[in-house]
Amino acid sequence: MSKLFHIVTYGCQMNVHESEKIAGILHELGYESCDEIESADIVVFNTCCIRENAENHAYGNIGMLKKLKAENRDKIIAVGGCLPQQMNKAENLHEKFPYVDIIFGTHNLNKLKDYIIEKQKRKKPIIQIEEKEGDICEDEKPLRTSYPNAWVNIMYGCNNFCSYCIVPYVRGRERSRKSQNILSEVKSLVADGYKEITLLGQNVNSYGNGGGDVSFPRLLKQISEIDGKFRIRFMTSHPKDFSEELAKVMSESDKICHLLHLPVQSGSDRILQAMNRRYTSSDYLKKVDILKKYIPDCEITTDLIVGFPGETEEDFQATLDLVKKVDFSSAFTFVYSRREGTKAATMPDQIPEDVSKRRIMELVDLVNAQTRVHSAKYVGKTTEILCEDYDSKRGLYLGRNEYGRMGYFTSDTDERGNFVDIKINQANGVSLYGDKV
Repeated sequence: MSKLFHIVTYGCQMNVHESEKIAGILHELGYESCDEIESADIVVFNTCCIRENAENHAYGNIGMLKKLKAENRDKIIAVGGCLPQQMNKAENLHEKFPYVDIIFGTHNLNKLKDYIIEKQKRKKPIIQIEEKEGDICEDEKPLRTSYPNAWVNIMYGCNNFCSYCIVPYVRGRERSRKSQNILSEVKSLVADGYKEITLLGQNVNSYGNGGGDVSFPRLLKQISEIDGKFRIRFMTSHPKDFSEELAKVMSESDKICHLLHLPVQSGSDRILQAMNRRYTSSDYLKKVDILKKYIPDCEITTDLIVGFPGETEEDFQATLDLVKKVDFSSAFTFVYSRREGTKAATMPDQIPEDVSKRRIMELVDLVNAQTRVHSAKYVGKTTEILCEDYDSKRGLYLGRNEYGRMGYFTSDTDERGNFVDIKINQANGVSLYGDKV
């Protein structure tokens, strides 16, 4: 009878890919994936602490395993990722959930195999949090679950220290992989049939600082020269490091998607300074102009925060004004989440919850209106979709075009993993519906 594992993932694509690495470790130990926590011999929580909601969600789900652990003392429960990497959080986790068997942080994920083997030989919990980031591990064998898409880390950590962000404290300083290792991984993925490669980093534009041997634009160009039909995406880009060279490289390759995620966070210069973003709204708009000069059809998405400490109505209006000027194709919008250990957490003038809620609703309404306009432009036109999956409930295949729009269509043949042209006859929010041509 097979040993089974189940991974619960919180947070962004970075964590999704790290869960694939965890799955690879468990597979190497002879475990097979299962959909139900109840059936699993080992459950791993890959946590996120960027926002309070994700952290609270993790606590709630870990707490629900107390009964399952009592019913099966041999079930191994492991908690890793950003949450336990925070100062004193590993000890708090152990006190709150003493039935958790393994607690590990972001800097020692690659040692999970050793921890599991050790735990199988002893009764006491294993708590291992390394304070300092180690060397980049290049022998990882992720069990990829997102075909035809593949995630590729090009760097780890962050040096920016935005005043609201916990990432530099839990992910460490920037470390870049060698370009030859990245190129080798991408070549292998393309040879295996993957059609969309997303390069990952806390700030991909600063690739090369701390180990990398080329600049990010140069790395992007080298990847785009690999033979085969596939798309290239990357995230996330910090505006302060976005360069004209990068825009030029993006314009010169038909493999690099004409979509850029460029988080602005706020349209107020005063708030941007308090956030330690190191650019002004004018600087940001100049970057957008550079991008549009080289790639007129480029779509831009962003992240926006409302309710940052000290944000006035004038500051909030500046954000709305910038959103209107840039005309983002879509945006991730957030209410500021106070994170212990960051500079912003100690700032005066924390914004009342009711004010933040009102502002986020107004911002969401504006962003959604822009998104609908962008989607409506596709109606009557043909766009190329990379088919990712089949929705059995609706009887529709689905996938994204290069601009990130999700398209749905019917087909008598299985198109998963294929590029498909569909003519759009309906747009609904960020989703497109059409017929295969």
